[in-house]
Amino acid sequence: MDVFEAIQQRYSVRQYRTQPVEPEKLERVLEAARLAPSAGNRQEWRFVVVRDEQARQQLMEAASGQAFVGQAPVVIAACAETDEQVMPCGQASYPIDVAIALEHIALQATEEGLGTCWVGAFDEAAARQILDIPQAVRVVELMPLGYPADQPKPKQRLALDEIVFHEKWGQ
Repeated sequence: MDVFEAIQQRYSVRQYRTQPVEPEKLERVLEAARLAPSAGNRQEWRFVVVRDEQARQQLMEAASGQAFVGQAPVVIAACAETDEQVMPCGQASYPIDVAIALEHIALQATEEGLGTCWVGAFDEAAARQILDIPQAVRVVELMPLGYPADQPKPKQRLALDEIVFHEKWGQ
């Protein structure tokens, strides 16, 4: 599979099979995150890989009861050990850097026949407590990982000419 195929095939999986994720596949998925670029090469991302059933159920509750979070055999808590660096453009670097690493995870997971879903609807303090994450570390996203038990729905995306301008805004 090439990168464009992975981009086309990736979707937000909301039902997972109970089949465990093989250690070598999980390692390749995490290695994809490690290789992601980051602002100033700071690599502020940190990942807590959660396989424990009880912890996954607690994370599901912290994620507004979204059942698929607890159903996935793995949940990756994407965190940032950050000093809150702001890039010259005015944006904090850590949420962007973690997002890039997570998308590397999502695309490599697709290559491996696995599925993921970005989960931003969760209680950060609860996730921090469940996983013993220090107060100074931000929990940015949760990402369930496993073999899909559902089918992708057609993607609804705006046309290129609605989102791309050439040379100046509106052109």
